[in-house]
Amino acid sequence: MDKRRRKQAKTSSCYSEEVSSIEWEFIKMSEQEEDLICRMYKLVGDRWALIAGRIPGRKAEEIERFWIMRHEEVFASKRRELKRHNS
Repeated sequence: MDKRRRKQAKTSSCYSEEVSSIEWEFIKMSEQEEDLICRMYKLVGDRWALIAGRIPGRKAEEIERFWIMRHEEVFASKRRELKRHNS
């Protein structure tokens, strides 16, 4: 019974907190990277690891997050605000 308590305590402290997608920072991609991501997405779909393998220095998670942020309505207003702020 003592082992069970240790195991429960161990697993309960390992929970990872999910980060809300609204809190994500925008990922800056070059025009070439954006173009390649769009073309690859049309060819292979949401196989982010495969797409990331074609772009040096990028991870699958970054590519997926970029795609979501670029194509979700939730982020449209934030993109406009960011463009306005940078101009």
